[in-house]
Amino acid sequence: MPFQLTKIYRYPVKSMGGHTLTQTSLTGNGIPGDRCWTLRDEERGGFKGGKRFPVLMSMQATLKAEPSSQNPSPAAEIQLPDGSRVDTSNKQANDILSHAVGAPVSLWPLLPAEQLDHYRRRPPAPDTNREAALREVFARTPQEPLPDLSHFPAELMTYESPPGTYFDAFPLLVLSTSALAGMADAAPQHQMDIRRFRPNLLLDTDEPGFPENQWAGRRGKLGKAIIKFEMPCPRCIMTTHPCEELPKDPAIMRALVEHNQGNLGIYASIEQPGEIRVGDQLRLL
Repeated sequence: MPFQLTKIYRYPVKSMGGHTLTQTSLTGNGIPGDRCWTLRDEERGGFKGGKRFPVLMSMQATLKAEPSSQNPSPAAEIQLPDGSRVDTSNKQANDILSHAVGAPVSLWPLLPAEQLDHYRRRPPAPDTNREAALREVFARTPQEPLPDLSHFPAELMTYESPPGTYFDAFPLLVLSTSALAGMADAAPQHQMDIRRFRPNLLLDTDEPGFPENQWAGRRGKLGKAIIKFEMPCPRCIMTTHPCEELPKDPAIMRALVEHNQGNLGIYASIEQPGEIRVGDQLRLL
């Protein structure tokens, strides 16, 4: 059955809402301008998103210009939950965002991959219980299995994101309409809204179930680009947080674990850069 690209999403600031595109180029680092800004936690250290500051998921960000190789992080306009707006170029932006999230934070654009200290992961506290920390991040109960993270890039043991990017793991997240519909049918009492799951590419298909679960290790031609499907996306606590009018709902994760091993969508990398546009069909190679 065909898989047709029906939505392209770009999220200029990590963990904030973004906007759709009708076409874009896929580069080695994904969609230009996607996660080109992030917040640094000035209290605890490190880059922090919706896992630490859930209110970020109710903010919206839009780039004011298209990225370029000389300026990969152009200024973005951020809309706060109260409707007010602030530009990343505003000298008061850090203070405004700190007030909004309730902790001191600062905005950071992408820095070159060579500046490794910028991306380096802070060592955990000596008394950190690693399993407990992972269960908190992935919103798993003591009875539920933790996700298999062995296929994540090894560099994430040292860096908070692949240097030169602010992605969690890989540059693209692909989701099928059938997977989203499958979860909505499996748990009709919960709002399986796409905003909770934040894909970059939404593929429309009539194939039932979770077809992307079978794609790990395969390649696909989409427009002029070739992408490599890496691993199913293990979902985290962010899916359960409030998002705009969507309420907090911890049972979202219970449903994901029960019906799809806690996964939804699939991570992908770009093997051959190229242009894509809404309406393109994915051809599995």
